Parts: sequence; structure tokens; C-alpha cells
Amino acid sequence: MRIDIITVIPEMIDGCVNTSILKRAQDKGLAEIHLHNLRDYSTNRWKRVDDYPFGGEAGMVIQVEPVDRAISHLKSQRAYDEVIFTSPDGELFSQPLANKLSLLQNIIILCGHYKGIDHRIREHLITKEISVGDYVLTGGEMPAAIIADAVVRLIPGVIGDEQSALSDSFQDGLLSAPVYTRPADYNGWKVPDILLSGHEAKIAEWRLRQAEERTRLLRPELLKPNR
Repeated sequence: MRIDIITVIPEMIDGCVNTSILKRAQDKGLAEIHLHNLRDYSTNRWKRVDDYPFGGEAGMVIQVEPVDRAISHLKSQRAYDEVIFTSPDGELFSQPLANKLSLLQNIIILCGHYKGIDHRIREHLITKEISVGDYVLTGGEMPAAIIADAVVRLIPGVIGDEQSALSDSFQDGLLSAPVYTRPADYNGWKVPDILLSGHEAKIAEWRLRQAEERTRLLRPELLKPNR
């Protein structure tokens, strides 16, 4: 998989996409993540990519021309499955969406910034808009890093224990069950006896019940009607 991220502040997410699991995926040749500075596609001497909007609304807006030049340059080199814009009013990012994106080959992520972007970018250049939550950030760099991380870790071979990724929170619509490590008794805080029993079937049943209880308490909207 190849992910091209277009941003006005590439240094803001350079560390995020070049450390830990994302770096491991790239070192293994399982993923490529490339950062592109939108200012490199500006045609003015000051490398500006924003301007005042027509109609007098407050705030600066990303212009259509540098974005078009950046996306056109990338598309001239390969085909892309999606061109994603990180925006507060896009489709809410979720584990099912991450699963779907992980099956793609090439995607572009355009990071929002300033007051917004020229609407013609949304009309003609973007294929999908994604939001990581109902709040406003300074820019779309962190959401882009979140999307990249959630998607790349699902690629087979990236995580050593693929079953671990399959049992993550939200994969089956539930939060994860509690987990414990040694010692089994720490300051009187004990690991549940069932986890020490060695009875795999009963442990699996216990984990499912715990996951359902935690989900019902913390995120009841995730539960299916039959649960």
C-alpha cells in the first residue's frame, strides 16, 4: 500500500509516520508513506497556498490551484483508489472504514488547514471526506496520521501477531475485555481466577461477557440489538 499525504506542515507528522509500527511496515516493504509539502506546488514567489475567500468571510482558505497541481502530479505517476480529505464534517472514521481502506493499493490524503479549502477541491478532486471526531483541530495532519496508522497496521505481515489485530477493540463491534499480566496477586489486587484456570473455552466466554459489559457501560451505541 502507498499513502501520499499532502500537507502545509509535513514536519508536524513526520515523526508519526516514521516511527513504531508505521516505520516497521515501511522497512518491511509492506507500505509506503510519502509526505508532500503543498507549498512546493505554489506558483507565487512567497509559496502561499491560501487566500481570502470571496464574499468576505473571516479566515484564510486553501486555494484550488496548488491542490490541483499536487494531486495531478501524483496521479500522473500512478492510479489512486481514493483521494481523501480530512475534514470535521466528513464520514466518521471507524474500524470498519479502516478495514475497507486497508484493502486498497494507493490513496492520497489531503490535510485540511486554515479556515477550510476552496469548495471546488471537494467538488472535483476529492473522492471521500473523513472526520476523526466532532471537534475542530488546527489542521488535518493529526487525523491523517490517525488514518494512516489505523489502516497500515491491518496490512498482513505488519503486526507480528495478526490475531492481535483481529481481536482489537471495535473489530467485532465491542470494546476489548480486560487483560492482566504477572504477578497474579499484586498488593491484594488479584487476577480473576478464570484466567488462571487454563480452560480455554470458559476463558473465551468470560472475555466475551466482559467485552459486552464494558461496551454496554462505556459505548452502548455500539451494541447490536440482539446483544
